[in-house]
Amino acid sequence: MIAASTLLAFVTIERLGELLLARHNTKALLAKGAYEAAPGHYVFIVALHAAWLAGLWVLAWDKPIEPGWLAVFILLQGLRFWVLGTLGKRWTTRIIVLPGSPLVRTGPYRFLSHPNYVVVIGEIAVLPLCFGLIWYALAFSALNAFVLAVRVREENAALSELRHDARH
Repeated sequence: MIAASTLLAFVTIERLGELLLARHNTKALLAKGAYEAAPGHYVFIVALHAAWLAGLWVLAWDKPIEPGWLAVFILLQGLRFWVLGTLGKRWTTRIIVLPGSPLVRTGPYRFLSHPNYVVVIGEIAVLPLCFGLIWYALAFSALNAFVLAVRVREENAALSELRHDARH
C-alpha cells in the first residue's frame, strides 16, 4: 500500500513539475519569437493524462507493485530524463516552433524522431501494469493512440516548416 502510493505520488509530482517546466520554457520560447502550432488538441492531451493518473489513484493506491513492470517503468524514466536533458529549454508539452532554429538531432533524437512519445506510450501502459491493471493499460493505451495520432501528425507538419526554412 505504501509502495503504490509512493509510486503514484512520484508520478504526480513529476507530472506537475513537468507542467511548470513546460510553462516556463513555453513562455521563454514565445518571447524569442516562437509560436504554438495546432493548440486545439492540447486540451485532450491534458484531459487524458489527468484522467489516467486520477484513475490510477482511485484503483491502485493500495495494490502491490509488480517488480518486473516497475523495472520497465524506471527504464522509461531514464529515457524521459534523457529527452528532457537533450531538449533543455526547448522542451515543452505544447508544439512550439522557433523559426530558424535547427532540429534537435542529438541524444535519443539520433535514433528516434519522437522519443518523448515512446516514453509516453510506454508509461501509459506500464504504470497500470505495475499494479496488475491490464484492462486499464489497454483502455488508456487505445485512447492515447488516438490523441497521439493527431499530435504526431501536427508536430510533423510543424517540424516540416523548420526543415523547409533550413533549406531556404
